[in-house]
Amino acid sequence: MNFGKQFKEGLITNNPVTVQLLGMCSTMAITTKMTNGIGMGVSVLIILTLSNIIIALLRKIIPDEVRIACFIVVIAGFVTMVDLSLQAFFPDIAASLGVFIPLIVVNCIILGRAEAFASKNSVGASAVDGICQGIGYTAVLIILCFVRELLGAGKLFDQDILLRLGYTPAGILTMPVGGFLCLGALIAAMQWGLNKSKAKAEAKGKEAAE
Repeated sequence: MNFGKQFKEGLITNNPVTVQLLGMCSTMAITTKMTNGIGMGVSVLIILTLSNIIIALLRKIIPDEVRIACFIVVIAGFVTMVDLSLQAFFPDIAASLGVFIPLIVVNCIILGRAEAFASKNSVGASAVDGICQGIGYTAVLIILCFVRELLGAGKLFDQDILLRLGYTPAGILTMPVGGFLCLGALIAAMQWGLNKSKAKAEAKGKEAAE
């Protein structure tokens, strides 16, 4: 288990949204407010980490034929706990996120990590993977929320930031098309950076070989 490597993968080189292209529906739908992004990101991080741990613990006794169904049952249990907790302690966030919290049950990020990682690795490694992938997902949400709420509404955390300076909001950024544009730009920027880094590494390798 290499925490540094897993953290880098979750945040950059194997980010669940910008590299694996998973969970994009919820990413575009709820990133109009910073509170929504943080609430959704933390919820997914908790559910992903706990699900990975339980699935890693049970990986040797779950029959292959029903593993996906078992994964969904485990995930659904933690989603229910998080959903009820949000309703009890953060009702405004729960109301704002609406159906997207229950839909975490079928979120491709969580099912994908359960199938690709937790079902094949130890509990410790699976827990770290859940945390790192969750942080990567949350980071993307925060970036998109920052851009869309600040430039699209002139606010941040529902507080007038740019509006008081006379800024005219670019309302299109808070609309569905704005989500597509912002996410597309972020994915393009990430791919450009990864390709540039890869090209540099290959150039150094050639120089060392010579």
